[in-house]
Amino acid sequence: MKGILGQKLEMSQVFDENGKLIPVTIVLVEPNKVLEVKTTDKHGYKSLKLGTNDKRENLVNKPELGQFKKVNSQPKRFVKEIRDMEGFAIGQDIKVADLFQAGDIIDVTGVSKGKGFAGAIKRHNYSRGPMAHGSGYHRGIGSMGAIINRIFKSKKMAGHMGHEKVTVQNLEIVKIISDKNIVLIKGSVPGPKKGFLIIKENHKCKNKKAASVLIERKKASSTKNEQPHQQAEEKASQE
Repeated sequence: MKGILGQKLEMSQVFDENGKLIPVTIVLVEPNKVLEVKTTDKHGYKSLKLGTNDKRENLVNKPELGQFKKVNSQPKRFVKEIRDMEGFAIGQDIKVADLFQAGDIIDVTGVSKGKGFAGAIKRHNYSRGPMAHGSGYHRGIGSMGAIINRIFKSKKMAGHMGHEKVTVQNLEIVKIISDKNIVLIKGSVPGPKKGFLIIKENHKCKNKKAASVLIERKKASSTKNEQPHQQAEEKASQE
């Protein structure tokens, strides 16, 4: 298993060599610091604890600050473990280009957008009652079940919607821009802008797709400047 931590920026679109539009999510994947290496002999399982996105020391309590100072690292805002990942030492920086390439199939985990308090119809996709004036039931929750003076656990009722851990599987890496630490992922990923993500290799489909050949966009200013220059050259050649 291999994985890395990133931060969602925004969505955009790119075009391949056939002119097909590909919707992509732009993810910032800065070099991850290896904060701890867990082994089967000592901890009972293998994993790497990774951290990304620096933050100030006054925002960290003393126990956490001591853990960061052990590995001579700046405090990190987002710290997660990647199970069954190995091959890196404590204090080492992991870049996205070291693990993934364009065409790889990945799973992306994040916290979905919070929607606030919602009713049962919106939250659980219930059907509403008739909306005519004679009906006494419109958007109610419906039957509560047996009359035993309590509600069973897991009953689908109104409540907080969203803000849950969500994993989207079988996403494709369209392009990796190493110098800017940017990854373009085909489709949408969970969470709001600037939300943190866990990017892992797909454990169901190990096959790799052929990387799409993208068309590079030209800046509008450069094309405008080139047109008068080209016209002048054409006139000179005709004369």
